[in-house]
Amino acid sequence: MSELLPELFSNYVILCIGAFVAGLVDAVVGGGGLVLIPTLFSVFPNMAPATLFGTNKIASVMGTSAAAYNFARKVRIQWAAAAPAALAAFALSFSGAYLVTHIPTDLIRKALPFVLVAVAIYTLKKKDFGQTHAPLLSGGKETLYAVLIGGGVGFYDGVFGPGTGSFLVFLFVRVFGYDFLRASAVSKVVNIATNLAALMWFSYSGHVIWQLGLLMAVFNIGGSLVGTKLAIKHGSGFVRKLFLVVVSALILKTTYDAFIK
Repeated sequence: MSELLPELFSNYVILCIGAFVAGLVDAVVGGGGLVLIPTLFSVFPNMAPATLFGTNKIASVMGTSAAAYNFARKVRIQWAAAAPAALAAFALSFSGAYLVTHIPTDLIRKALPFVLVAVAIYTLKKKDFGQTHAPLLSGGKETLYAVLIGGGVGFYDGVFGPGTGSFLVFLFVRVFGYDFLRASAVSKVVNIATNLAALMWFSYSGHVIWQLGLLMAVFNIGGSLVGTKLAIKHGSGFVRKLFLVVVSALILKTTYDAFIK
């Protein structure tokens, strides 16, 4: 037993570092799952994937909540868009999680890299994209688009998931006219809803290791607080650059998963 303690300790250290880095990245532009989920799979290669996904959601919910709170203290969150988007995302994320066992996801898996490439090219070509905050929608139109985007991305997160936070940031910049900083703040509110819905589903089905998830949550919260401070301090230009880095990593990961793995 004593011989296993050093390995056990090193595994937990790796998970805590992974949770911290995931929280930092996720707080700024989303995509924390790119860091923490592979870390979980490398440490627990024989554990059921659903259990690893469910345990990851504990850290995600708490880290994203901390990021949203920190953003709300420094940046004015556009609640007229955030609230209806979050409600729709919560409902549709549940539906997506339920339907994932009844519909094929291969088409989504193979189309995703091309969608991400288009997002990256669009962001690169438009140098001023997301640099200024100039809201384009208001009233009923704002609510309608918020519900459509929140519901659509929430459903996608329930069915598949990779890049959810980054898609939200991009859409709130492109459709609503937000700058990257405010788009990231609003996306955190919506992401809480999708992560909470998924956590409830995984918890109900018994796929959560609460002790491990809560340990990772502590470090994920720490990373999210550092991430939000960096985003607020350096502004939309910094968020845009990190957004492109995360989207590039997502392109590589989803291409590998769809066509090479």
